[in-house]
Amino acid sequence: MLTGRVNAPDINTPYGWLNSERALSIKELRGKIVLLDFWTLGCINCQHIVPDLKRLEEEYADVLVVIGVHSAKFDAEKQSETIRQAMQKFGIEHPVVNDADLVIWNQYGVRAWPTTVLIDPNGKVVGQHAGEGVYDTVRPYVQRMKEEFKDELNYQPIPFHVEQLEKGALYFPSKLINDSEGNLYLSDSGHNRILKLNQEGQVLEVIGSGERGFQNGGYADSEFNEPHGLALHGDTLYVADAKNNAIRKVDLQHRMVSTAAGTGELEYYFHDDKTGEAVNPNSPWDLLIHGGSMFIASAGNHQILRMDLESGKVYRFAGSGREALTDGPLDDAAFNQPSGLAIRGDVLYVADAEASAIRTVNLKTGMVLTPLGRGLFDFGDVDGHVDDALLQHCVGLEIIDKDVYIADTYNNKVKVLDMERHRVRTLADGLHEPNDVLFINGQLWVTSTNSHQLFKVNLHSGEKEEVKVREV
Repeated sequence: MLTGRVNAPDINTPYGWLNSERALSIKELRGKIVLLDFWTLGCINCQHIVPDLKRLEEEYADVLVVIGVHSAKFDAEKQSETIRQAMQKFGIEHPVVNDADLVIWNQYGVRAWPTTVLIDPNGKVVGQHAGEGVYDTVRPYVQRMKEEFKDELNYQPIPFHVEQLEKGALYFPSKLINDSEGNLYLSDSGHNRILKLNQEGQVLEVIGSGERGFQNGGYADSEFNEPHGLALHGDTLYVADAKNNAIRKVDLQHRMVSTAAGTGELEYYFHDDKTGEAVNPNSPWDLLIHGGSMFIASAGNHQILRMDLESGKVYRFAGSGREALTDGPLDDAAFNQPSGLAIRGDVLYVADAEASAIRTVNLKTGMVLTPLGRGLFDFGDVDGHVDDALLQHCVGLEIIDKDVYIADTYNNKVKVLDMERHRVRTLADGLHEPNDVLFINGQLWVTSTNSHQLFKVNLHSGEKEEVKVREV
């Protein structure tokens, strides 16, 4: 019989539970097959396995209980309210325990995000799996236990309390761009759609039905799955359709959505894989057009990709695929969930989120450097000289003259990196996970993602003014 030998440590903490009105224990889950998912909300690989978990939950609804164990990496991820927002964003409906001090993580000997741990109906650990590919790895064990423990299993559902946020005009707004007339395009990522707005916040167009999916067609019929980065090229709007692992193409004249790249599947490329061959994006998070190329921040594979706009093909451009803070030539350099792009001259700037770093890619010399940031576990909220300054999971950026404006996401601030003086200062605070910054008409527009708001920020005073988004 497939059974474990070690009793599963309990899963309670002083920091509480979400999607459950009370604490749950391993003891009361006896008779159920239990799958623990150790995750942290900013980790893209943790987000990748959510569909696998949902598929297992649906297939084995009578015998399997999935419990999320949120073991935070960043300080900002330790707050239950922040975890709650992430659960809403990712559609997580199972209970989650806040393991803010990593006690459960350490008791189970977990070393990487994500890690899943399978527990048999007698409360004993069967094994653990680090990384993605959870469905194919875990399903055979669940199926075997369902057969072998059929007389001992509890087939009664355990009631959970799935929390729901009230949705307003915006729901987790993400990336922003503007057209030549000063209108904005905004990824309303939680609503799975793109909005075209004027500068007063009036909605001019809605692109996408609002349903989560992967469907081409007219504006009212097409479907996206957590869209983020946007880029305009003539009458074409490109969309980084992150959770579909695709680049979508919006024909603004004919009001039609098609797929420019990506199959929906997660694909990975490491070291010399597929060099010079067409590849597919992996959780694309931002887009930027420069000349005849569109650069793609491929967050899920820690790379920058390049689309040839004439052929429509996507190629590897920078990054070995390893998650690390490594400078050097394009093929040797390594990134950490690149999530934002901006350009100044021939230098591409990258918000390298998991390393809380700003990286540069020189398009002429092919060299990757790090003007700000130190590594995967070096983060904080410190202004001053770049040798001392710290960010926390920065996701967006914009360049005005010699200054790099940064959506310092987990610090809930907009910061400014002065590239000449090599200093960092805070411009604005009191935001909620700002995801992007955009300069239009002398003001900085900022998406405050977790408060579902859009702001204009005064470049001198840092004063914020909310732009109320209004649909017709």
